[in-house]
Amino acid sequence: MAAASRRSLSSRRRIAIAATVAAIGLTAGLATGCDAVDKALDCVQTADTIADSVTGLQQAVENAANDPTQTDQSLNSIEKDLDKIGDKTDDADVNKAVDDLSTAVDNVRTAVKNGDDTPDISPVTDAAGELTKVCTS
Repeated sequence: MAAASRRSLSSRRRIAIAATVAAIGLTAGLATGCDAVDKALDCVQTADTIADSVTGLQQAVENAANDPTQTDQSLNSIEKDLDKIGDKTDDADVNKAVDDLSTAVDNVRTAVKNGDDTPDISPVTDAAGELTKVCTS
């Protein structure tokens, strides 16, 4: 199995685990007040959307030779979703996770602009996992 395929498979597993943790955390959070649940639900839903965008980014990077614009579109999608979370929360941990993910996305974008056809996106997947984690805590 090629290194990129193993990395992609590993990243998908991490995203699936993060989504499972998010679902468990959300279920546990239902015992709290409605405002907290609504905020957590918004955060989790957007984090889930970002996880889908990260998966799209992984696929775009793997297929960059066929369509290099897909990577840029995936990065734009993640940034748009990050803006949604940032607008909906005043939680310091969530905001830090959003900032970290935004920085990771910027780094991938810079690498692509500098000619890297296969940028390391593991910081993006790690930051997306951290965002999911803080959305459920």
